[in-house]
Amino acid sequence: MKRISFHFDVLSPYAWLAFERLPQALEGFSVAIDYQPLLLAGLLGHWGQKGPAEIVPKRAWTYRQVAWLAAQQGTCLQLPRPHPFNPLALQRLALATVPAGGSPSRRVVELLFRHVWCREGADPNETAALRSLTEQLALRRDPAGAEVKAELRERTEAAAAAGLFGVPTLVCEGRAFFGLDALPMLRAALLGDAWFDTPTWDEAGKQPAGLQRAPRELPA
Repeated sequence: MKRISFHFDVLSPYAWLAFERLPQALEGFSVAIDYQPLLLAGLLGHWGQKGPAEIVPKRAWTYRQVAWLAAQQGTCLQLPRPHPFNPLALQRLALATVPAGGSPSRRVVELLFRHVWCREGADPNETAALRSLTEQLALRRDPAGAEVKAELRERTEAAAAAGLFGVPTLVCEGRAFFGLDALPMLRAALLGDAWFDTPTWDEAGKQPAGLQRAPRELPA
């Protein structure tokens, strides 16, 4: 049985769509999924990136695209308000359901994602809604405790150190597959696609950097 690590932040609609699509993408394979909560903001900060919602036209496109993708795959997707929001409480809840170093169950991760993406216009951090969500979880640790807080930070730092830069990222046999649109590529790898036996994977990753540009104003 192969193991796949699914790195996620419930903040990301693409992570939610990939989570829902995963059983179909892995149909027919004997695999175990380790769900790995982290903080997307930590990855973005590590690599000096902005999130899609921080770039005004990209923000509009992102919401339009994920709405279309959700409709295509039959997944509920209602934009929470606000978005982006602070996902700390939810990511900590995921870790609080397992012992240190553990992986939350698919049921737990699904409850967290649905709390964000299947309640029309709702604030994921609204007090009563968070309390109701927490009551559905069998917590083994204090989500506001120092241990859980430190573990979430450490998992995020470890992911960045391993070269992860966004969510969702699925890691299988040392290869990281980023994004909802990488699910067919992951399936091909599991099927033993001969392409993965060629040097292309490693060689493409070693392509030297080209022109480097610093941010600047467009000419008048």
